[in-house]
Amino acid sequence: MIGLIINLRLFRFQPILKDARYELAKVAARLALTLSGSIALFACDVFERWALDMQNILAGVAFLIIGDSHFSRENYLITTLHNELLQRGAQVETFGACGLTAGEWIDSTFASCGTAHRGGDGPVEEYRTGAKSWPIDALIDRVKPNVVVVSIGDTMAAYGRRDMPKQWISENVKALTSRITAHHVSCIWVGPAWGSEGGPFFKTFERAKEMSSFLATQVGPCVYVDSLALAAPGEWKTFDGMHFTTLGYRQWGAALATAIAQCIPEKRAGH
Repeated sequence: MIGLIINLRLFRFQPILKDARYELAKVAARLALTLSGSIALFACDVFERWALDMQNILAGVAFLIIGDSHFSRENYLITTLHNELLQRGAQVETFGACGLTAGEWIDSTFASCGTAHRGGDGPVEEYRTGAKSWPIDALIDRVKPNVVVVSIGDTMAAYGRRDMPKQWISENVKALTSRITAHHVSCIWVGPAWGSEGGPFFKTFERAKEMSSFLATQVGPCVYVDSLALAAPGEWKTFDGMHFTTLGYRQWGAALATAIAQCIPEKRAGH
């Protein structure tokens, strides 16, 4: 009977804690049940309080997210990260433009491999022929966010080239951050993930690390989220070295949402 009660109590949190995290919670509760029914119920109480806190941790925070190709198709971060933030109570609007650098979000710029948009819990809208990005000033005026999240890194890392163009990267980053801060909006910059070495984009772990380390010094006053710190090299699987499998994007999205939530208390206070 206690086992049935625990399963029923955990089941209602499945939308919050999907896949491996939900399964782990069930395993932990069942393990506690083998020791003592009272211990299992106590563990379930602790879990419920934690899950409710997770569900509401971002309540009232409005996010504007802009990103590169990792946000340009359904089941990429425009789905997974977006959903994770929604499940934590946030308001979210996401825009992705494949292949564009940070500086190309200043004006409306042609995106040769397409764009995508998603608002709230609505569907992902993908645009291919003649797709253009949205100017950051217009997006901030439209969404009126508390926090702007920028996830642009791979498009500026110059994979396959001997030297990384640091001056050019710095100019691109500062062009965008200056526009964001002019609106007196807090911002978070998400760095590139490891991906896999090789493939058509010539990505390497060494360059990904070099790019991430350099970005961390350039994105201020945005808070930097280091995606490399969230997983081991090659842990999240890709299908082309750069873009992740469906599971890989779920893993990245979940890890990013947790990292972003940890940046928010001070951001909300400063808005």
